[in-house]
Amino acid sequence: MGSVKLGQALRSLALKSTPHTSHLSHHNNKLQFDKKENKMQIIENLNVKEKLYIEKLENGLTVMIIPKTGIKKKYVMWATHYGSIDNEFIVPGEKEITKVPDGVAHYLEHKMFEQKNGTNSLDVLTALGVNANAYTTNDHTAYLFEATDNFYPALDELMDYVQNPYFTDENVEKEKGIIGQEIRMYDDYPDWAVYMNAIKCMYKNNPIRIDIAGTVESIAKIDKEVLYKCYNTFYNPANMVMCFVGDFNPEDLIKEVNKRLIQKPNQGEIKRIQQEEPAEIVEKRIEKEVEVSMPLFVIGIKDIPCKRQEDIVKKHIAIEILLNMLIGKSSKLYKELYEKGLLISEPYLEYEFSQSFAHIAITGISKDPDKILEKIQEEIENLKNKGIEKEHFERIKNMLYGNNVKEFNNVSDIARMFVSDYFKGINSFEYLENYKQISIEYVTEVLNEVFLKDKTVISIIKNNK
Repeated sequence: MGSVKLGQALRSLALKSTPHTSHLSHHNNKLQFDKKENKMQIIENLNVKEKLYIEKLENGLTVMIIPKTGIKKKYVMWATHYGSIDNEFIVPGEKEITKVPDGVAHYLEHKMFEQKNGTNSLDVLTALGVNANAYTTNDHTAYLFEATDNFYPALDELMDYVQNPYFTDENVEKEKGIIGQEIRMYDDYPDWAVYMNAIKCMYKNNPIRIDIAGTVESIAKIDKEVLYKCYNTFYNPANMVMCFVGDFNPEDLIKEVNKRLIQKPNQGEIKRIQQEEPAEIVEKRIEKEVEVSMPLFVIGIKDIPCKRQEDIVKKHIAIEILLNMLIGKSSKLYKELYEKGLLISEPYLEYEFSQSFAHIAITGISKDPDKILEKIQEEIENLKNKGIEKEHFERIKNMLYGNNVKEFNNVSDIARMFVSDYFKGINSFEYLENYKQISIEYVTEVLNEVFLKDKTVISIIKNNK
């Protein structure tokens, strides 16, 4: 359990729709639902020969099923659209703003496993022989398990503990010491600190600048009333999604889910409150000294979230192509920096985004991080002035397409990407289809709009000796 960095290499994939049997309706690309009738829909991707079955239940819960005929592993993830950035909100039916301490979403994740009968659901699931876990990100919290045997007994336990929280003054207070230790542990991780410092350089008001677990001071303010209020607000079925990957019959599985659901009314939309975030960065550079063998760095480029939903996937693909062309393993710049000993290994390249934030993060190890930043900025200007080389562009685009296809070989990767994308308003199948539409002209446009010097920051952690 515990925090995970947002966007941990969860990527997505694409689609072509085909008709199915008469009781199934189908739509192109987007996750759309018949508001009058709760019909199951099917979307098929011919590129990877996968089908996505979607049904929105009467209580508002969305169920997504990706059948994998003949495989032994079964994977389920039950997630709520509630993450560390949701600290101010208006509960449906109320008028006043509720403000809660930082770290509640993560704290709630920890407490969900403890049951009234004295058992811990994580222990129960482990005893059944399944691999169970949970995690919290900036925008969602997920409970999951992977099984080869005992799938339905494990589903009984999962759906029991997620629907039946048990908080007391005593057990909430006890958890503060455990989570406090986790917070201090993360504070000691140089790779986490260098990332969070980059975020703080980019963002002034957005709650992404707050650690997912909160602080020792903020969690001290959490009590059972806060946890129950946040649970009742955000763990409503209409704010949640279940994703199943494995050898399932979709119609039968929907019946099994319905049997285990506690009926709750759809409460309506939660209004999330966030301060307006300026387009400008906060500061260009931050450096911290701790005990590390080699300096770590994160180069961040602040972006503006897409205003048009239909542009999100295209822009994401374009930025991944540009990052790999600039400093990916096959780039000239990476080879030059590696041969000179300036880069120790291939940097980690990521575009992180939600409806309220967006940024690039280039993470690596170097004896001279400032030189890396200088070289990357030079290469950005070269691309802008000389133009994008067509052969290089096509090679990188094809490589990324192939990498995305491979993600459909793993049941956990499939579930994680569909859930993560769902909360961004994306059907994961959209990605592969969009690769065909990405042109050099469009990528050049994104290069000029996003890769800007005045939106760039660098965070460095170096040895204190």
